[in-house]
Amino acid sequence: MPTVDLDAYVQRIRWTGPTTPTYDTLAGLISAHTTHIPFENLDVLLKRPIRLDLDSIQAKLVRANRGGYCYEHATLMAAVLEALGFQLTRHAARVILFGPASEAPRSHMFLSVDIDTGTYIVDPGFGPFAPSFPVPLTTRDATQTHRMTRDGDQWILLVPRDNQSVPGWVTTLEPERAIDFEVANHYIATHPQSMFTNAIMLSAATPEGRINIMNRNVTIRCGTQSTSRQIADRAELRFLLDRHFGFDLPEVEQMKVTAIPEWK
Repeated sequence: MPTVDLDAYVQRIRWTGPTTPTYDTLAGLISAHTTHIPFENLDVLLKRPIRLDLDSIQAKLVRANRGGYCYEHATLMAAVLEALGFQLTRHAARVILFGPASEAPRSHMFLSVDIDTGTYIVDPGFGPFAPSFPVPLTTRDATQTHRMTRDGDQWILLVPRDNQSVPGWVTTLEPERAIDFEVANHYIATHPQSMFTNAIMLSAATPEGRINIMNRNVTIRCGTQSTSRQIADRAELRFLLDRHFGFDLPEVEQMKVTAIPEWK
């Protein structure tokens, strides 16, 4: 059975803190992970399979310095946390940032982690909306940038967007099995109506803040200030990957993207 290479992982995220299963370790790992491993869907657009076995994920996100989307991030972090002795559960959610829950499949993967101070939501693969800290599974804490609220048996993650706190995803917190994520991953990575097969979606931390790319739109945030512009061509996209995302991918200069007609 594949095992996680903890030494390679902590080197990848530049973590030098403790590895005991405590809140401080959990918080430090999430912060380091979301800082150093970007969110990206480029392999989908390059028609490459997204494999969710641990060896493939480590080869891509750890050894090749690439990023990935929710299934890859959450699977890697789950393996790391379990190897360190944390107790966790894998879950699915409906992303409601762009539409109502009635039109959203259960296509997002995240974790809940139980430690002596409570239960926390861990979601390193939610792109530019990913919390960089453990989110308490409670409706009482309203001091964080991300927080949980509840509607009956539905738990909702609130995320910051356009200077507001908005619903990001909704879940019933049912435990999920690996095969469920394999099925959802196949849809996300191959269906012609999936957002991931039609648009460039990239997000990475920078020393000053964050860079987000959606198709040709680039937003660079420095502290509380942000600037936006459009990418001129695919050569500039490759340059941005090398400068801000930590890897070079020559293939993007020939990549076809449905949402950008002139790049077909």
